[in-house]
Amino acid sequence: MLKKILIISPHFPPSNLAAVHRSRLFAQHLPQYGWEPIVLAVHEDYYEEQLDPHLAKLLPSHLRVEKVTAFPVTKPRLVGDIGLRGFWQLYRRAKALIEAESIDFLYIPIPSFYVALLGRWLHATTGIRYGIDYIDPWVHVFAGSNRIFSRHWLSTRVSNWLEPIAVKRASLITGVAAGYYKGVQERNPHLLQQAVFGAMPYGGEASDHHGLAALDIAPYLFAPTPGVLKLVYAGAMLPKAYAPLEALFKALAANPAIAKQIQLHFIGTGKRANDAASYNIKPLAIQYGLWETTVYEYPKRISYVDVLVHLNAADGIFILGSTEPHYTPSKTYQGVLSGKPILAVLHQASTAVQVLQTSGAGKVLSFDGETDMATIENHFVAALSEFMDWTQTFNPANIDQRAFDEYSARAITGQLAELLDCLQDKP
Repeated sequence: MLKKILIISPHFPPSNLAAVHRSRLFAQHLPQYGWEPIVLAVHEDYYEEQLDPHLAKLLPSHLRVEKVTAFPVTKPRLVGDIGLRGFWQLYRRAKALIEAESIDFLYIPIPSFYVALLGRWLHATTGIRYGIDYIDPWVHVFAGSNRIFSRHWLSTRVSNWLEPIAVKRASLITGVAAGYYKGVQERNPHLLQQAVFGAMPYGGEASDHHGLAALDIAPYLFAPTPGVLKLVYAGAMLPKAYAPLEALFKALAANPAIAKQIQLHFIGTGKRANDAASYNIKPLAIQYGLWETTVYEYPKRISYVDVLVHLNAADGIFILGSTEPHYTPSKTYQGVLSGKPILAVLHQASTAVQVLQTSGAGKVLSFDGETDMATIENHFVAALSEFMDWTQTFNPANIDQRAFDEYSARAITGQLAELLDCLQDKP
């Protein structure tokens, strides 16, 4: 008999926010590990962001999703956070479900950060054990947090006050990476004895790519150009990725003949997710004479499904790391699943370097941190030429998929299930 887990995720498909994939993919694969998920969300009528109905079509048909109402956004906009607007409604439905259906565990991915408080409240009123999943750190020092009475100053103080309340009785703390909850451990040392901890990155989901054909969506940001290799970079720019980016722009500017043979399309890289004019890449591309000849940027975040469509429409995937070794194989796995060759510029200490090379999924130009931009300037064009030749014989069937097995959404969910099972054995 399956054990039951209630996942409180105020945003859920058709919401297009990045965090919904965490709950979506966990819920999709948990039944394979003996856990029956029930997702509790706020109804999409109360979302502010643009919806993606195609994403909802990727949900398993058997997945049970309970939806509640929320207080509407007022004018002027005083409270926007969906976790706050739906807090009371989520509590009432969660309590009813826990009491009526013998729920074994309560799991709350954050943000919305405020819903983490539901774990403590529901534990107090029903006795249920709960866990919190840090998709983003809650307590975070922003630039300007030291300016008294500023928005960031207030946010930092509120999070410092609320987080200890939310985690006080938690049995499980997880995160996208261990660093996301390291501060939680330091601020709440009692959790080291009380709770189980686990780091689980986002996993890639092959079925998402397989389902694209049935959706019949055409790419709209670019079209094929004979004789030009189109590479796509999708996602936000890492803060310390600009130095490597400028170094490769310098290399391309110094070699116009090869620059004319490729196009780099940066999707969703803007300063603000919903602002189509918040360019990050364009000014640098203009500076080096590459704008709209070699380099193109679409700053506004597009839907997850649309990103997959454009990855599939590209000739290859471009991955750019930073001067710190943050890029992981889990992030490259999405490119592998698209079946396209990958060109990566990565810190040599990134674990993605060896995985890409040994699996045959891509070509990598590695560099040694922020003092080594000369490697990129001097060798990027040669690496690009080698990559272009390699794409002529590239066959995705030759990729050693075993190198990425541990980064699949199914495997990542398996890690969560192991933690949940461990808790079931503890008194």
